[in-house]
Amino acid sequence: MGTPRPNPLQWVWYAYGGKLPDRYAEWVLHDVTCRTWVLRQLARALTQLAPLCVVILLLPGPLWIRLMSVLLGLLVGVFYSLSAMVETTEHRVIKHGHPPGIGRETRALYRDARRATKHAARRHRWWT
Repeated sequence: MGTPRPNPLQWVWYAYGGKLPDRYAEWVLHDVTCRTWVLRQLARALTQLAPLCVVILLLPGPLWIRLMSVLLGLLVGVFYSLSAMVETTEHRVIKHGHPPGIGRETRALYRDARRATKHAARRHRWWT
């Protein structure tokens, strides 16, 4: 990929919903449409939840209660993040100057291309 990537501080800003400079628009499209886009969404969600988990662990009280609170918070946070990931990624793409729907369309094109390649490879093995 020839597009520039944001540095770690910019990525954290982006993970919290911030807008990156215009030169990263293609990287944002790649970020929300590549094969690992779901894992990237999960990484952004965990980055957003990390400070809350640290605060909970620093509170006084029994360790098991704090650990269970962190676990429950992570489960709920990840659930909501993953349930809204398509809409969230579309919002990110629009925020960075791309037309609405381009993320979903690009993911569908990539998915269809991977399926066609996989199908062609299977067919080729079967005939040879």
